[in-house]
Amino acid sequence: MEITLDQLLASRENRHEKQMALLSDHPALTLVCLTVIMPGEVKRNSHSLIVANAAMTAVLECFKDTLVYAQASDLVTGYEAYFLISLNRQQAKLLTCKVEDEHPLGRLFDIDVIKPDGTPISRQEVGLPPRRCLLCENEARYCMRNHSHTLEELQDCIRQMIDRYVQ
Repeated sequence: MEITLDQLLASRENRHEKQMALLSDHPALTLVCLTVIMPGEVKRNSHSLIVANAAMTAVLECFKDTLVYAQASDLVTGYEAYFLISLNRQQAKLLTCKVEDEHPLGRLFDIDVIKPDGTPISRQEVGLPPRRCLLCENEARYCMRNHSHTLEELQDCIRQMIDRYVQ
C-alpha cells in the first residue's frame, strides 16, 4: 500500500512524540529507535518485513544484557521499534553503528540513539564517518539531497541485497 506525504510526516511526528515520552518517563536510560530504510511510497511489504525482522534480531542480540524495554510496531508507514537500555548513549551509538556496518542488511537499518533533547546522536559525534550511499561511494546524504540515483536503481539494489540475504 502506498502512503502519502501527509502520512509519512504524521508518522515522523508520532515517532518523535513517542520518543519524547519515553525519554521523559525514563531519564536514566538510553533510548534507541529502529526504523527500516525503504525508499519510495511503499514502506511495508515482504522485503521491508525481512529487513525489520533481521534488524530486530540484531538489535535484541546487541543489547541483550542491557535491555530494559522493547516495543515494536508494524505500521503502513514503516516498521519502527523502541528500546530502552542501561548503556550510556555513546556506547550505544558505537554498538548500533557496528550493527549497521557489519550486518548483511545493516545498510537498510536506521538505528538511532536519541539524546534527551530528542535529536539523534550522529556518527560523527562518536568519531565515525557518515554513512555511504548504497550505490556509490558518496555520502548517503549527498546522494539523497541531489537525487543522484533513481528510485528504481535504489529499489533494485535493495531487492538484490535482500535476495542475497535470504538465499
